[in-house]
Amino acid sequence: FENWEFNYAAVIGLGVAVDTALSLGMPAIEARVAAMAQGLRDRIAALPGAQVYDLGRRKCGIVTFSLAGREAEDLAQALAAQNIIVSCSSPSSTRLDADKRRLPTMLRASPHYFNTEAELDRFVAALTAPG
Repeated sequence: FENWEFNYAAVIGLGVAVDTALSLGMPAIEARVAAMAQGLRDRIAALPGAQVYDLGRRKCGIVTFSLAGREAEDLAQALAAQNIIVSCSSPSSTRLDADKRRLPTMLRASPHYFNTEAELDRFVAALTAPG
């Protein structure tokens, strides 16, 4: 349908998202995101040839990693074929850190409060699938 130059659906969606966040509470959302991200980091780190690159005492919900012998872009495409969306972060996007730590192109996964432990397991199983 024509909505001219105003996206009503996005505005309504934003309102619903704000209502949901307020009802759950931002501290609860933050704690859940941090727990899901750490759960994913732990699962990935246990894989042979995996390297998790996240630094800091307090980590965010973004998990950056690589798998030996797998190109990040190819792995992102293989995951997308299984309806798992990740992005790739090339060294050019964080030049100083990438040069200092000799970072490769990394995969970025961002679990959120609505993800489940089963989805983390499915994610890791997809990483280890032949491809």
